[in-house]
Parts: sequence; C-alpha cells; structure tokens
Amino acid sequence: MFRMKKTAVAPQTVDEYLADVPEPAHTTLTKLRATIRAAAPKDATEAISYGMPSFRYKGGPLVYYAAFAKHCSFFPASVAVMQQFKDELKQYPTAKGTIRFPSDAPLPAALVKKIVKARVEQIDAKKKR
Repeated sequence: MFRMKKTAVAPQTVDEYLADVPEPAHTTLTKLRATIRAAAPKDATEAISYGMPSFRYKGGPLVYYAAFAKHCSFFPASVAVMQQFKDELKQYPTAKGTIRFPSDAPLPAALVKKIVKARVEQIDAKKKR
C-alpha cells in the first residue's frame, strides 16, 4: 500500500485512512467510496479490514478498496463476481480478486455499481440457503 507517515498509527476508520492518502489517489478513492455507498444496501457498514477501507454486509465483506504507491485497487471479495464481469474488466490489470486502476482515474461508476449489486445478490443468495 502507499506509505503512511512514519508517525501514523494504523487507521481505525475509513476517514482516517483516506486522510493519509495523497492526491490524486485521495480524490479517486473518495469518489469510489461514494459510488459504493450509493450502490450498497442501506444497512451496509464501513470498516477497516486487512488495513483497507471496506464495506460489510450481513456480517461479511462486501467489497474493499485501497491506495498503493502506483495505483489504486478495488477488491470485489469474490472470484465469481470477477469472472462475471471479466469482459468489462479487460482494460484493467486484474488478479484473482483485484482490479487495479490508475490513481488519477476512478473506475467507471456504472461498473462499480454493477459489481456491488452483484456482490449483494451473491451474499443474499448465500444467506437464504
């Protein structure tokens, strides 16, 4: 991840995390956060998990996001959802559960909303079983 100030303690809240993120990643992640919040259910909550901002839903992870030295990442927390959107993600470097994008260019809001909604559907389907 990006280098936090040496005197900084690990962030306890998303606001603390974002306060330490340098520009342009700060603005990019702030936009991503707002997009996720708009797409997530009202009872989804924010937290710091694995040292990154996350949204939680029904007791488990919904999505994560983070700033790194040369890029930002969005983590849908589901290989199945990554596979579901593989065609729309072709222009981005991806790994098993990670979508990387430039620090100065947020992911398209429409794509983020679709991924968040797909995760919600996936979680809801698992909870019904």
